[in-house]
Amino acid sequence: MERALAEARAAGAAGEVPVGAVVVRDGALLAAAGNAPVGERDPSGHAEIRALRRAAAAADNYRLPGACLYVTLEPCLMCVGALVHARIERVVFGAADPKSGAAGSVVDGFGLPGLNHRPQVTGGLLAEECGALLRAFFRGRREG
Repeated sequence: MERALAEARAAGAAGEVPVGAVVVRDGALLAAAGNAPVGERDPSGHAEIRALRRAAAAADNYRLPGACLYVTLEPCLMCVGALVHARIERVVFGAADPKSGAAGSVVDGFGLPGLNHRPQVTGGLLAEECGALLRAFFRGRREG
């Protein structure tokens, strides 16, 4: 999660909402990314999606069984869908997202009936640090 936080800080420094994600498999880092929807002019440019794309390229496979995604903010519904399709084994997130969190805060996207894959989900890892980074970013936006 420390590496995901570093990616989030870099995204924030670039003017993006500071969210970072990493994909790890067998103890090795497959990919890391921060949010970039503004800079890439891409509404799907969330940290999770960007990390999944890089991990799939590194693994030479769009499916990533046995992989774990660490992300600083609870995934949204779009990212939940991508994580299910990638067959990610485990998702670990930092701060909960009471506005669009789809791992239990607003909706439990991973628990929707009919899904053929359900990752293990753990929330709250370094939640205070992840949340503080987001709060500082948005406070700066409101004051600036």
